[in-house]
Amino acid sequence: MHYALLLHWAEPAPGELSEETLAQGRSAFDAYTAALESAGVFVTAEVMEPSPATTTVTLRTGSLQVQDGPFADTKEALAGVFVIDVPDRDAALGWAEKCPAAQWGVIEVRPVATSCRDGVWT
Repeated sequence: MHYALLLHWAEPAPGELSEETLAQGRSAFDAYTAALESAGVFVTAEVMEPSPATTTVTLRTGSLQVQDGPFADTKEALAGVFVIDVPDRDAALGWAEKCPAAQWGVIEVRPVATSCRDGVWT
């Protein structure tokens, strides 16, 4: 079963993190991704641009509304997502616990209801 590990954390201000800190983070995520791949559970991962790059689109009012910036003003932002293929929630929670982002943010573990690959929904 697919689970999405949605990574949320407070976005640092530009220049707030040193290059050394960023390199350590990249290294930790490289090791985490390698562990997921080695276990055969890795499906995909994406890292988001900072929330100011966000554009929201809605037709809820009956007409198109396009707004720069995120939908909600929150202390923590969606920073990335890993999709893993594991047998159950407990396995997904185990991988979430191992994610480097758990040390400075929150990881939302959510079962995937349906997936689309190569244009086919399953």
